[in-house]
Amino acid sequence: MADDCIFCKILKGDVPAVQVYEDDICVVLMDKFPATKGQSLVVPKKHDDYIVDLDDETYNHLFSVAKKIAKATDAALETVRTCFVVEGFMVPHVHIRLHPSYKKHLEMHGREANDEELKDIAEKIKAKL
Repeated sequence: MADDCIFCKILKGDVPAVQVYEDDICVVLMDKFPATKGQSLVVPKKHDDYIVDLDDETYNHLFSVAKKIAKATDAALETVRTCFVVEGFMVPHVHIRLHPSYKKHLEMHGREANDEELKDIAEKIKAKL
């Protein structure tokens, strides 16, 4: 864990977040600053900066969970599809951003979402898992 990492702070319980899914390797959190409704983040519990530095088991597991959550998001929110975005520049902790698309293009800029909205969407996605 890194002391200055927002995801590590969330994983330690120091910063609140709305969670959709958790297992021994990762968590899925609702994105507090979504570009589209229902955007979530697949975050490994182990702090790593760059996705290609992950061991193969963790790497494959993250994408398996991302697929599961994307399917649930599509079903819950009636999207065109959910895109996977991996970049890692804004937060230096590996994560896959699950980006629901409601039109045939990718919205990249959004606003801060309120916690009640995030909780409502998270419950809809959880119901489809």
